[in-house]
Amino acid sequence: MADQKPQLFELNNGTIKVMVSNYGCTITSLFVPDKDGKLDDVVLGFDTLEPYVNGSAPYFGCIVGRVANRIKEGKFTLNGTEYSLPINNGPNSLHGGLKGFDKVVWEVVEHKQGDNPSITFKYHARDGEEGD
Repeated sequence: MADQKPQLFELNNGTIKVMVSNYGCTITSLFVPDKDGKLDDVVLGFDTLEPYVNGSAPYFGCIVGRVANRIKEGKFTLNGTEYSLPINNGPNSLHGGLKGFDKVVWEVVEHKQGDNPSITFKYHARDGEEGD
């Protein structure tokens, strides 16, 4: 996979428009029509990628993971083995640790335009990538 940089992509079917980034699979805006057909953005977030990339966005519109929520003291046991994770929320590990899925550039596998626009992202997390 070639090095990819954070980008914004538009999906627009003529009625609804969404802006999504390959950085954290983040939805930065979603424009939907009101009862009069006027489009308005209904997503809480930023208009540019900079706040997301520089860490100013508190998980707005992004995919979270490796897990969603906190792991107490950043430790868990699986099949008798204890694992320690990076601590990033008080004494806990939150939403995947220091570099969760919201803080990586995902590969754009497919981006379709037209009447039924779509985008498919892919990210391969290496074993042990955010823990031991």
